Amino acid sequence: MIIDNWQSGYNRIQLSYLRRLMEKKKENLSAGRQIVMSGIRPTGFLHLGNYFGAIRNYVKMQDNFECYFMVADLHSLTTHPDTKGLKSNVHRVLAENIACGLDPEKVALYCQSHVYQTGELYLYLNMLAYKGELEKTATFKDKVRQHPDNINAGLLTYPVLMAADILIHRARYVPVGKDQEQHLEIARTYVNRFNHRYGEVFPEPVAYNFNDKLVKVPSLDGGGKMSKSENKLATLYLSDEDDDIRKKVMKAKTDSGPTQPNSPKPDYIENLFLLMKLVSNEETVKHFEEKYNDCSIRYGDMKKQLAEDMVNFISPIQKKINSILQDEKYLQKIMKQGAEKAIANAETTMKLVRNAMGLNYY
Repeated sequence: MIIDNWQSGYNRIQLSYLRRLMEKKKENLSAGRQIVMSGIRPTGFLHLGNYFGAIRNYVKMQDNFECYFMVADLHSLTTHPDTKGLKSNVHRVLAENIACGLDPEKVALYCQSHVYQTGELYLYLNMLAYKGELEKTATFKDKVRQHPDNINAGLLTYPVLMAADILIHRARYVPVGKDQEQHLEIARTYVNRFNHRYGEVFPEPVAYNFNDKLVKVPSLDGGGKMSKSENKLATLYLSDEDDDIRKKVMKAKTDSGPTQPNSPKPDYIENLFLLMKLVSNEETVKHFEEKYNDCSIRYGDMKKQLAEDMVNFISPIQKKINSILQDEKYLQKIMKQGAEKAIANAETTMKLVRNAMGLNYY
């Protein structure tokens, strides 16, 4: 009994000490660098929308935040169980992100499956997740429609694993699009359930949406936004060759032009101007705006100019991607280095979790 009481007291002291360390880290982060976490599945190719909608902002964040950027290979298994091409896909995503400006010396750029602590936290969080809730998530319903023959448990608990990815780093900010906000809300639910049941361990993550800096890049056919897997002929990928870029831009949807001066632009024409504003200089944009407003615009000339400006923008990134992909040792070094950073932070979190849950038997 004396030994039991002593051990119980020791555990309480140890847990109190760990919590004070966590609070001290929270204070330091609030006064300085907050933690940011985001992930991208190694399926499909990164495109212009990914760059302007996310990666460009990640590059800006790396100087002001403690950043963990993950290649979500485990998430991809829920809908792409064939792993034959997984290694090359992971390498490509790493190369694309580095070519776009992410600095592996400033951020933890790592592969999800290399951080084993995530799987442990995923298991514990599943005890706080309920089947009915998970079945109601919009993404699960969409995936069931898309993959009716592959409705696996991983697909159902996808939001739980996503929560584990975020909470393993006790991240405060998560850059997400509108389609992922429900998953972030679920993560906050698990935070509150865990903290209520076991004690304060996790901060509530919030969306980091970049406000006016968030750009939604339209597809070239005027039908929604660019996509990694759909409408490929209307999407400009960062790995596209120069001639492919020119062909895609020249096929962009247009019409016969305005018939009245200063006419409002149809959506698909506005989209062309938006794309031009992203990659062309101000004088070029102003020139074609004036041509549109006085009804003298020639869309063929505009698309030729846009195509060349797109080539000038994408080509250096594409060349850098190919160069990085040729150096497998460098990619292995980056993955190992990123994993070491991520694992160190993840293990700190899991010590807090295990102690809060009472999983400290010796």
